[in-house]
Amino acid sequence: MKYNFDEVIDRKNNHSVKYKELTKKFGVDDVIPLWIADMDFKTAQPVIDALEKKVQHGIFGYVYRPDEYFESFINWQKKRFGWEPKKELLSFSIGIVPSLGALVQLFSEKGDKILIQTPVYSEFYDINEDNERIVIENRFIEKNGEYSLDLEDLENKLKENPKLFIFCNPHNPLGHVWTREELKAIGNLCRKYNVPVISDEIHADLTLWDNNHIPMASISEEIRQNTITCTSTGKAFNLAGLQSATIVFNNLEVKAKFDKFWKDLEVHRNNPFNLVATIAAYSDEGEEYLNQLKEYLQNNILFLNDFFKEYIPEITPNIPQATYLVWLDCRKLCEKFGFNQKQLEEFMLTKAKLGLNEGRVYQKGLEGFMRLNAACPRAVLEKALNQLRDAILNEKSK
Repeated sequence: MKYNFDEVIDRKNNHSVKYKELTKKFGVDDVIPLWIADMDFKTAQPVIDALEKKVQHGIFGYVYRPDEYFESFINWQKKRFGWEPKKELLSFSIGIVPSLGALVQLFSEKGDKILIQTPVYSEFYDINEDNERIVIENRFIEKNGEYSLDLEDLENKLKENPKLFIFCNPHNPLGHVWTREELKAIGNLCRKYNVPVISDEIHADLTLWDNNHIPMASISEEIRQNTITCTSTGKAFNLAGLQSATIVFNNLEVKAKFDKFWKDLEVHRNNPFNLVATIAAYSDEGEEYLNQLKEYLQNNILFLNDFFKEYIPEITPNIPQATYLVWLDCRKLCEKFGFNQKQLEEFMLTKAKLGLNEGRVYQKGLEGFMRLNAACPRAVLEKALNQLRDAILNEKSK
């Protein structure tokens, strides 16, 4: 079927965080929300059909997770990424971030160091700092808007004996799709210094153009044995609210500890809705939705980049290799108007009327960057960009 991603859907009355927590997040509610990473698009029709069938059945008691659930995941990974994880090493989880928090608690102690690569998804800071761990950073090298891996610094940080390395693959917010050579170098360094890798691969299905996702655990058997993979339908199929993730472990002992953690909290029952939604998403029909979605996202990102080049040269967006998240380099804008980071954020909110993510949450002390979620109908994106253009023109005229 043909999907209509141009449809503007009112989300204000469905308890959407993106729309109804604007005041909580920004202190205002009269902005276009282009922040939290969910999409303003309906999910795939087979997912909707599966959920409607479950609703019509009318009984929502306890359910078990059948072999079909994990087999659909394995078949999806094998078909799309050439990776075939073992079923006995798979666990269901209520989400990737809760899983990261559980793994940090299980495999490190208070005061231990945890390694991340920045700028990176802000929860990588939060889950460690909230659990009283010490975050150490392997920062990307940035030169003229291009980002690259600092392998020498990574090795130096691994020498500090972090208990875990939390890895973002593909990368958020930079949209970087890691090459096989990069993954091999990172994975082998972590093995050399005996630092387990937790690979967050939630954006795996959102690689754009001709970029291909490679699971870290697929690089070699040695790297697989040192890697725990976390993935989900939450981003690609806009199902984050159903709280479903699949965790791929490297051995049965580690899996057993993780499963016991949730069992001890009595969080081990299954949700009938995320069960059928996940199976439906990992189908041929789900893949057709994904193909159309990615084409729309690519066109949105190209439209956005062309708009900035023509009308807002003071801001340089990247063209992400994956995700629907665009990294905005606003340093020229800040220099032009004398903005610091706080003033940049205030300008976006009060003048441009846009709710964006602040770049500083992805790397402590970072100045002059914002993150924009482009997963919205073109009309919404165009309106947002016009508001930003007009706000800059008004600022110039002062």
